[in-house]
Amino acid sequence: MSMVKHLPQSIKQLLTLRNPHPLPSPSLTQLRRVLTKTFLDARSRKAETGWLVLTACAILTANRPPAFGELYRFATRSDIQDIKSTRTTLFEAVNRAAIIRESALKSTIFVGVPRVILSLAALNEALDDDVRTALRKQSRRISTPDNIESTLARGQALWESIYTPHAQKLHDKLGSYHPDFISFIIESYGAVLSPLPGKEKAFADASSTDDLDQGNLSRALGSVVGIACLRAEERVAPQLTSHVFGLLKARYTENQSEEDAWLASDEGTEWVVRTVDVVLDGVRMDGQAKL
Repeated sequence: MSMVKHLPQSIKQLLTLRNPHPLPSPSLTQLRRVLTKTFLDARSRKAETGWLVLTACAILTANRPPAFGELYRFATRSDIQDIKSTRTTLFEAVNRAAIIRESALKSTIFVGVPRVILSLAALNEALDDDVRTALRKQSRRISTPDNIESTLARGQALWESIYTPHAQKLHDKLGSYHPDFISFIIESYGAVLSPLPGKEKAFADASSTDDLDQGNLSRALGSVVGIACLRAEERVAPQLTSHVFGLLKARYTENQSEEDAWLASDEGTEWVVRTVDVVLDGVRMDGQAKL
């Protein structure tokens, strides 16, 4: 039997229908305007990491891959207000690139694989060669008999942290929809959404080539991922509400940073939702042009 090498013309034509391509990105001027506005606001609140995470997730969910790549270029300037300024140091750029791509990975739980692939491809294309070379190449998430129990324990702990006092009731309800559904969620929470063992990273940090903790996001920032994706996805109110509660409950996390404590406050959580809206409004404006 010969391999299929080409799409039949009728199928090829069919696949061009019903808006198959990502939505256009805003003009570079418009995108930089909204990124600058929201970043300066975040900096005034010492919430630059939260800004980078929520902006990456909002742009990814809105399905604007070119804008996702441009976010890296913006975030790695030595002077955010001057796009013509030189890039920041290699290890600072690696850290911010790792935070962006980790935010994208965690978005898979809320948005799904296709949009994550498109945005990660755009990010990879935008990366400077030395940053691409320095980013971690080996996976830390390969399941083995030695780590599966700790992965499931992390997932269960995160589940309870977000959904208590309704954790068991929700667990049983989702399990009743499909016997494998809740198992998949708990494993995904442990492997992808929860922080990995090791040092958690912030916007101002640096990451060397051999830093295994590149991009490792805190418990609070994992909830920022959920809020940003679900707010941008729209029409998923119960899930958005759950993850807003999840961020508010992150205030009980031990030994958290000053930024995480603020993000998990009433004021900080409201700021996250409002800032996602500002980013979305900015990237969805008409008058788009190629970046």
